[in-house]
Amino acid sequence: MSSPLSTASLTSHVVAIAPGDLAVAAHWMGELPCLALADGHVALIRDGDVHRVAAHPEGGVLVAAGGPARLVTGGDDGRVVETRADGSCRELAVAANSAWIDAIALHGDGAVAFSAGRNVVARDAKGREKTFQAPSTARGLAFAPKGYRLAVSHYNGASLWYPNLETAPDDLAWKGSHIDVTWSPDGRFVVTTMQENALHGWRLQPDRGHMRMSGYPTKVRSLSWSSDGNWLATSGAEAAIIWPFDSKEGPTGKAPRECGVRPARVSRVAFHPKAQVLAIGYEDGCILLVRFTDAAELLVRPAVAGSGITALAWDGRGSRLLFGCGDGQAGLLTLPA
Repeated sequence: MSSPLSTASLTSHVVAIAPGDLAVAAHWMGELPCLALADGHVALIRDGDVHRVAAHPEGGVLVAAGGPARLVTGGDDGRVVETRADGSCRELAVAANSAWIDAIALHGDGAVAFSAGRNVVARDAKGREKTFQAPSTARGLAFAPKGYRLAVSHYNGASLWYPNLETAPDDLAWKGSHIDVTWSPDGRFVVTTMQENALHGWRLQPDRGHMRMSGYPTKVRSLSWSSDGNWLATSGAEAAIIWPFDSKEGPTGKAPRECGVRPARVSRVAFHPKAQVLAIGYEDGCILLVRFTDAAELLVRPAVAGSGITALAWDGRGSRLLFGCGDGQAGLLTLPA
């Protein structure tokens, strides 16, 4: 990354894309960039051309999760749909009473989990389904990095559920409304975002200790782990707030780092898959790359009124960055060699 980060601006290396609507999520199916759109379509982008696939023709996309060969979307039509790189779509499930899909998570072995209200469904790679009723609306889902275990966030905490076991879920309690949930890459920590403009975390070993991360002016809506798992970047302030997880205590008693301070709130964060570089998208449409070693900043996109960043995703090699915006604009950055 030393060569591309030696220039002051990368704006000339961005190609504009017109996907047709607000991007709910950005993803790479191998070498193919794609965007899940609020109008129910998935935009597949080949050589600058946009192919719109009607994944949810009778509704809109609310949530999405991607794997190496597919993008799985959940909609207000109650459907969970898989879209492949060839443009084919397959319905994986329909929620009871066609309730809105609140969250989706994918497992590396092909399993998918989704929630609608309190109902959580885990569908393994062979199509076998197991269900779990959360104590309240299940707002976030995340599979553990190892094993078939699912974290489910809800009011007053989170539950750790083994879909293939008959045992009751393991409860992680903390008062308040928990929204999204994530596991650390090494599986030692579970962290949730909260309605109360904070994060809460649990050290799963050795002591089930609590980690309180507060001080945000607004809710955290985007999380990203560094490639080595030592840092968790978050949105929700006028800088990316990055918490240290490089010790067994996690961020307890430690101050976070702040990167990319600007007079606009951060809306999306995405760590580079290999280097200590963070992509930061803002509510005013700006995108910066920030390098940890020296805090150097590179401009990817200047602020554009009414065009806040809603989606960010690096490709597997870290050579291209896909982004989507709230006004239907999008773009693709290719780092110079």
